[in-house]
Parts: sequence; C-alpha cells; structure tokens
Amino acid sequence: MNRDEELLRGRVYGQDHDDPRQGPQPGRTYAELVGGPLDGLLLDITGWTQDALDAGAALETELGRFGGGRALYGPRSGEPARWDWTGDSP
Repeated sequence: MNRDEELLRGRVYGQDHDDPRQGPQPGRTYAELVGGPLDGLLLDITGWTQDALDAGAALETELGRFGGGRALYGPRSGEPARWDWTGDSP
C-alpha cells in the first residue's frame, strides 16, 4: 500500500467516530499527525495560509497529559504533510 492509499484510510481530526464520512474527502488537503495523543489522525489544512501552516496547531483533546486541553503539533521540516507532536497544554 502506498502513502496516498494509507492516508485515504485514515480518520480526520474533529470528525465524529460514528460519522460514515469520517475519512478524508476528495479535493481537501491533509496533514498526518505523528506522535502524541492524536497519532495517526489526519488534520484538514485546506485553505490554511502559509503563516498558519508554519505556526502549527493546538488541537483540543481529552487524551493529553492534562486529561484534557490541547495537543500541540507542527509541520515536520522537509515533510510538510506530516506534523509532529511537540507537547500538551492545559
């Protein structure tokens, strides 16, 4: 299975786990979240500005170090389609 096929099987951050359309949708751009509490999820970054992409994201989760709060992710150098976990925030 190639990388594109793997991404198409993933679940998108923020989608309800019962939603039949929880996977990636055609015409959208996704970053794969790597490490941390949201490892393996896809983040829809369609339409994000370059500044927003460079800044990364603080994503709400109940799975983090603080039992809730935000998981911090940012783009991997040289691989902008993969975002690495950098820590948690309350």
